[in-house]
Amino acid sequence: CRKDGREHPQIRHMLLRTVLRPLRSAAARPRHFPSMTSFRTLSTGKFSWATVDPEQMSGANPAKAQNLVRGEWQDTKSTTNIIDPLNGEEFLVTPNTQLDEIGPFVEGLRSCPKYGLHNPLCNVERYVMLGEVCHRLSVLLGDQEIEDFFTRLIQRSVGKSWAQCKGEVVTCRKWLESFSGDNVRNLGRSFALPGDHAGQETRGYRWPFGGVAVITPFNFPLEIPLIQTLSALFMGNRPLVKVDEKVQIVFEQMVRLFHHAGLPKTDLDLLWSNGPLCMEVLKQGDSKMTLFTGSQPVAELLTTELRGRVKLEDAGFDWKILGPDVLDIDYVAWQSDQDAYAYTGQKCSAQSILFVHQNWVKEGFLDKIKALAARRSLEDMTLGPVLTWTNRRIQLHIDQLTKIRGAHTLFGGKPLEGHSIPECYGAFEPTAVFVPLAEILRPENFNSVTTELFGPFQVVTEFNDESLPMVLEACERMQSHLTAGIVSNDLEFQTKVLSHTVNGTTYAGVRARTTGAPQNHWFGPAGDPRSAGIHTPEAIKLVWSGQREIIIDAGRVDPTWTTPKAT
Repeated sequence: CRKDGREHPQIRHMLLRTVLRPLRSAAARPRHFPSMTSFRTLSTGKFSWATVDPEQMSGANPAKAQNLVRGEWQDTKSTTNIIDPLNGEEFLVTPNTQLDEIGPFVEGLRSCPKYGLHNPLCNVERYVMLGEVCHRLSVLLGDQEIEDFFTRLIQRSVGKSWAQCKGEVVTCRKWLESFSGDNVRNLGRSFALPGDHAGQETRGYRWPFGGVAVITPFNFPLEIPLIQTLSALFMGNRPLVKVDEKVQIVFEQMVRLFHHAGLPKTDLDLLWSNGPLCMEVLKQGDSKMTLFTGSQPVAELLTTELRGRVKLEDAGFDWKILGPDVLDIDYVAWQSDQDAYAYTGQKCSAQSILFVHQNWVKEGFLDKIKALAARRSLEDMTLGPVLTWTNRRIQLHIDQLTKIRGAHTLFGGKPLEGHSIPECYGAFEPTAVFVPLAEILRPENFNSVTTELFGPFQVVTEFNDESLPMVLEACERMQSHLTAGIVSNDLEFQTKVLSHTVNGTTYAGVRARTTGAPQNHWFGPAGDPRSAGIHTPEAIKLVWSGQREIIIDAGRVDPTWTTPKAT
């Protein structure tokens, strides 16, 4: 930068040319890596790899998407129109893949052998290549204009705030930075153990599955598919990818950037389709493993139809407990507002139920979260469209809970007014319903109270020292165990709750949250052998590889050996 803080164009050009230079080793260069002349079409300011403009997408000028199959971008015979979540305009035309068009996708799944595109003993140059691709992608996403491109495209697709959209892009960049260079290769690290006699040794390897699938939801249209797709590739698999069609254009553009950064075009397929057609592809293609992030009913269906060859990051009815020690109340209230209502509550990790110790209630905590929720609005997109629940469905759920004895609406409870969000989506005030703890535990109420409303909604209840066992009983009876927060610096209280719960990603301490998992730690549910994870080397190896043991037994037999009796 210059002394005035502005970017120096010559230095920037030199740095980008350096980091984007082609690999010197021809053996590790499967594709021509981008030169600066192909980085951007300088005369127009548009990117040479991009096929949509997030600023220009509209009903009058719809963008167009394509399938990627066997290395070719392709159209389909029929198309589907995707509507703008903020005004209902048909601003995107996507492939509507039909049953008679799935053959190449089926062949793509079957084309990858069970030993993968690579493994620790085969095509090991790919570990190096993928590390270099991650390096180039991290640099590209560090470019301000490319960061803004994906931030804006996410915002156009799902209608969340700029900060929430940018957070996805930054998380992806940081994750790519961490898997640049040798860290892809490190995922293939093996171990060895001495045997019982000379020449015998056992070696443990992480082995790929072959043709696999990545199916991800609408709410994180870049972070989840990017990380899980590349993770599948790191371990040697060849993935078929399907993102929720409302938002898949984000990942489609990222795949084009993958190719620009040097990923072989034949490494993955991208399918635009509805759910039943995708299921047919997975069954005919004999998907060896499917990673699914989404709703619990679909997760159970996939488990049955794919004969259990799945890893799941399904629904999350996520709890937070405020312990007896009241500390930093304004911070805790702000974090609770973020956890419940950021991105209009449409996170699988969103705070679904808040157990508040009576000490916090006495200090006015509930009034504070009400005031914070009231700041949210459509104008700054701290509120937005609810893409999977209509207003009618949200209202029915609120009405059902407020009929419980002692329950009432703490705040919110009304649809938003003065907007152009289409009726097929919800638009609702941040809402909290108080339900007495004893009533939550009643069998006739529990399932309704612990139903995940994927929108700006939470249940709030109160407890004291004597009723903590009731809180723990509620946590035990819940069916989804993704994230949790224990807001307390009281070590005895922390230990009591941690030792009696199972949530896969649990935050403890006065700054505990349920959302906003960074790229540096495991994120995923627990309590289910099908549970998947994301981000870390442990998650990648768990989800995308299996253990293979190779026992070397090459020692010569003792010359005095004789054939023993049969056993």
